[in-house]
Amino acid sequence: MTPTRRTLVTAAFAAPAILRFGLGAAQAATVLKLSHQFPGGTIDEGDFRDRMCRKFAKAVGERSKGALEVQVYPGSSLMKTNAQFGAMRKGALDMSLYPSPYAGGEVAELNIGLMPALVTSYAQAVAWKTAPVGRKLTELLESKGIVLVSWVWQSGGVASRERPLVAPSDAKGMKVRGGSREMDLMMKQAGAATLSIPSNESYAAMQTGACDAVITSSTSLISFRLEELSKALTSGRERSYWFMLEPIMMSKTLFSGLPKDQQDLIMAVGAELEAFGQTGAKEDDTRVEQIFSKAGAKVSQLDEKSLGQWRELARETAWKDYAGRNAGCAELLKLAEQVA
Repeated sequence: MTPTRRTLVTAAFAAPAILRFGLGAAQAATVLKLSHQFPGGTIDEGDFRDRMCRKFAKAVGERSKGALEVQVYPGSSLMKTNAQFGAMRKGALDMSLYPSPYAGGEVAELNIGLMPALVTSYAQAVAWKTAPVGRKLTELLESKGIVLVSWVWQSGGVASRERPLVAPSDAKGMKVRGGSREMDLMMKQAGAATLSIPSNESYAAMQTGACDAVITSSTSLISFRLEELSKALTSGRERSYWFMLEPIMMSKTLFSGLPKDQQDLIMAVGAELEAFGQTGAKEDDTRVEQIFSKAGAKVSQLDEKSLGQWRELARETAWKDYAGRNAGCAELLKLAEQVA
């Protein structure tokens, strides 16, 4: 990619990837901006998703010997949460750790990344990457201008202002944030009202009473301090119908403009960090119980009977609706069901 084109892209939107110059000559440092919606910390402390991004930046910088520099922008500080996917597709944002179903409005197939009761364990989730469903999803994203750099899955639970939300019968009359169109369809069938907001807006929604219960990842339950507003937690540690794909993505336009050795390095570091991501997610499944218990919330586990009830609701509503949207959705769902 020439300096002129990079400069133009920089001017176009939030100053994304740029080349640095010194003493009148181009230096071998390409700066990539990595945005995400989660609270910022350090490479050793804080939300593991922010730490993962910082570890990615450090490894890429060191192993490229300064040829690549990744700058991390937490808390949607570079651009608003919902704008990030479209910006990557246009080449106006370099990278993001992004919840895949947030992009479902642009690419309907991506709602497979939070299909209720489709993925119910980390082992099943991790198996997606090399299974036909993972290969198909990777191809789909590339056709839409996105490169999947690092796969991250998270289990989730429910934080409730008043009563626990465990079985479908508990949902009647509650206002619930589910996190995707498909989660909302299932919750509506159970008798809940739903609202669609990014997880970083959950605290305000619960605080104002706009929302009675928030379903999100264990890490977000912690990072957004929902224990301060909750009397009950349904943990995702033992079982969950809520597993979300939150990968590190990169603009294909910008990825394709890098030399092959830099592309290979980015993909290698992304793959290596997946183990860190899954460990962080699992640790937070335990830590969230400790934090909510300490705050005085009642902690419940999902049993097999309730999980089965949610799965039946999901099949009748979310799965059926998703498969009917287009042939690509139907194919992805069929492939996903093959992953044991």
